[in-house]
Amino acid sequence: MFQRVWAVMQKEFIQTFRDRRTLLIQLGLPVLQLLILGYAIRTTVEHIPLVVADQSLDRASRAFVEAMVASGYFDVIDYVATEAQAIRAIDEGRAQAGIVILPDFAAQVERNAAQTLLLVDGSDVFTSQTAYSAITAIAQAHSTEVLVTKLRRAGRLMGEEQLLPLDVRVRILYNPNLADLWFLIPGIIAVILQTQSITLTAAAVVREREAGTIEQILVSPILPAELLIGKIAPNVVIALVNMFTILALGVFWFETPFQGDFWLFFGLVFLYILSGLGMGLLVSAISHNQKQSQQTAMMLMLIGLVLGGFMFPRYLMPPVIRAVGNLFPLTYFIPIARGIITKGVGISYLWEQMIVLALYVGVIMFFATRSFRRNLD
Repeated sequence: MFQRVWAVMQKEFIQTFRDRRTLLIQLGLPVLQLLILGYAIRTTVEHIPLVVADQSLDRASRAFVEAMVASGYFDVIDYVATEAQAIRAIDEGRAQAGIVILPDFAAQVERNAAQTLLLVDGSDVFTSQTAYSAITAIAQAHSTEVLVTKLRRAGRLMGEEQLLPLDVRVRILYNPNLADLWFLIPGIIAVILQTQSITLTAAAVVREREAGTIEQILVSPILPAELLIGKIAPNVVIALVNMFTILALGVFWFETPFQGDFWLFFGLVFLYILSGLGMGLLVSAISHNQKQSQQTAMMLMLIGLVLGGFMFPRYLMPPVIRAVGNLFPLTYFIPIARGIITKGVGISYLWEQMIVLALYVGVIMFFATRSFRRNLD
């Protein structure tokens, strides 16, 4: 058995290293993906272009606008006269938010009856959510500051008395500065490894069928399982090299701290890579040509990305959608990557995901072997 597997492995390694351009793409693409995603993706939006329609033009309105700018969430790009002009600036794309301050704002503040209108570009979900949360927090803080000033001026608040009855202290675990990349890098590593492992093997078997060499395999004594093991060996090496590369880039270039046990992470990554390669082999075994295998692999990677919990919390998804997401190894590896890299937890917290990945490898390889044997027959 070993001699037959070794013969296939030698053939695949020779074929892999012979096509140096493809090998360079396979090794360089994950680095490029991590650089692009690492710099492009941001979950916290800052410096939102803001247009101001200040119809009051008094000290109170200017103080409120200055508080918005000082927060770092908004940058004033223009002042207009009316609400319609503010909406037009958003429609033109010059601004993504607008604030309308009604006339006689200072007097309304003194009567505790001041109102402002925030206009947000709802076509950008991240900007609109950030703008809404930011303006709410800024308005509350500014209102408290104005109220404290009024009470002190009236002599009803002395010194550093506590105005609010509840003082909430927040401590953020594992990511105290709420750095986007500390949250994103583990998930990006998981996504890139899934993409690479599936695409590396998605055309492995169907390529033999299109090249006409499948007949040679039919007359050889090699078993389907032995052939599949031999075919994935070079891809395992390439995927592991990619793992080391993008992990090093995430830790040393993007300065994302690695809190956990590296060798535990390496072992679980190996399982994860095997699961992705098995999915790619299954796609290749059931496809009739390389175009079909590429389209199927792309569809699976897209569904896995959306349902795996990379960007959207899985607990908010309907049960049926969560069940579909359970069919993808990315769903189980993202908690592993975030748990080891960000939290520094060990196997006692991750054993369930580890068992599921191990079972996943066995099941996916079984179905890939059966599909390959059925197509040969």
